[in-house]
Amino acid sequence: MQDLRRYRYHPFCRILQAIEIASQESNSFPGILLQNFPLLYKYLTSKTESYLMNVKIDTKEKFTVITPEEVRLTAILTGELVEMLLHYQQKDIPHLVLNMQRITEIDEASGELLANCQQQFYEHNCSFVICALQPAVEALLDKAELLEVMNVTPTESEAWDIVQMEEIERELMGDE
Repeated sequence: MQDLRRYRYHPFCRILQAIEIASQESNSFPGILLQNFPLLYKYLTSKTESYLMNVKIDTKEKFTVITPEEVRLTAILTGELVEMLLHYQQKDIPHLVLNMQRITEIDEASGELLANCQQQFYEHNCSFVICALQPAVEALLDKAELLEVMNVTPTESEAWDIVQMEEIERELMGDE
């Protein structure tokens, strides 16, 4: 059980916890340890699969919309978010829209991480548009002079339009 506490919110661990509780009550199963399930243990402890930040992911035909569920975006959470976002460059649909509608507070380090992440997407010929910034977040990014280097739109639908226009642009550039 000690090993399961760290991953207690992951759905697989909830199943194992239920089995462990049932085994303790009936004494018919041996105790469950996460190490007894090596593939599950590897999955849960792998760096690419174990995120603490809650996000909503909506996959469209040409891009994915990621909406953080947090209100405050710290540098630590942003680092985790950026790590997750960068994995999308390897996917079949590598283009992203980051909807920041719920984020009401951000620090400058987080803004710099997002700007660098967005630049990495464009260096790999992938779209990354940030949308729906709250006024306080937009003010901080503007003060830090990050809005000038970021691709930001007021609404998600405008972000969709940008991604689709960049896709057309990439197709036209590829034909020349």
